[in-house]
Amino acid sequence: MTSYFLRRLLLVIPTFLGITLLVFGITRMTPGGPVEKIISQGQQAMGEGAGGGGSDDRVRGQALSDEQIADLKAQYNFDKPIHIQYGIWLGKLLSGNLGDSYRYQEPVWDLIKDRLTVSTYYGVMTMIITYLVCIPLGVFKALKHKSTFDNMSSVLVFTGFSIPSFVMAIILLFIFAANLEWFPLGGFYGDEYDDMGYWEQILNILYHSVLPLGAYLFGSFAVMTVMMKNSLMDNLASDYVRTAISKGIDFPTAVRKHALRNSLIPIATHFGNNISVFLTGSFLIEKIFDIDGMGLLGYESVLERDYPVVMGILVVSSLLLLIGNILSDVCVAIVDPRIKFD
Repeated sequence: MTSYFLRRLLLVIPTFLGITLLVFGITRMTPGGPVEKIISQGQQAMGEGAGGGGSDDRVRGQALSDEQIADLKAQYNFDKPIHIQYGIWLGKLLSGNLGDSYRYQEPVWDLIKDRLTVSTYYGVMTMIITYLVCIPLGVFKALKHKSTFDNMSSVLVFTGFSIPSFVMAIILLFIFAANLEWFPLGGFYGDEYDDMGYWEQILNILYHSVLPLGAYLFGSFAVMTVMMKNSLMDNLASDYVRTAISKGIDFPTAVRKHALRNSLIPIATHFGNNISVFLTGSFLIEKIFDIDGMGLLGYESVLERDYPVVMGILVVSSLLLLIGNILSDVCVAIVDPRIKFD
């Protein structure tokens, strides 16, 4: 098993290089980068200074000289081939430098670090609540298949499948914040947070977390519940469960000691994939609730063509995904001792 995981860890390196190289190339080929923005701002300023006369096009064309544009491209290394630019970025990354943001003029890691706590909080809370609720609910639905409870809860589950999380976020915000005013419209905490005591601060964060967590949970809740139910039903119909019952083991014991453990294998496989999604956040949900986390930072960075921040978030999310896949294998090995990674 040790050699297997060592191979998996070594496989992380080329996979990571492939992901970052692909996205790096896409960002460099996408129009509207920092040089184009500076040129556009200069043209706009020159156009306004011209007073909107007939020579407006001629004046805007003289906003920046060819030498100034060449200096700008050299400043951002855009005058070099893409593979050279990627090599420069990768060299900085290996030295622990993610670069500086074009928009904020701050180190990228400082921007990510300040927002990572917020996204981690929502990710961990979502994961804990999801597993604590969905596993027992999926088990109960499987044991009570086609009962009234199963049919009624399936309505909620299939609604979760059909409605995207960001749509549910808008619905929750409109009903419970805008109309009923039970919860705040957004933010990670209130305006008077700094003047509160320790426990008041915790309660304030939890109060602001109700609607965003509801939106996060809605989609993952449905997926995990159905996965748990279907997995358990498949195992309950297996020969080894019927054999265990025929040998005198009562049904609850057969479920607990035999079917349930095997049913957790798909859940364990799915565990690692959730890590990157939960920790990097959902940019749409964070945008809707104005939560200053990784998702909102990534969303704004894409719109502003802030390439260093985009690549920095990609580094964090891709590493989390690759490591999460390895953790999934570990979880599967723990749940199912029959699996040998040779």
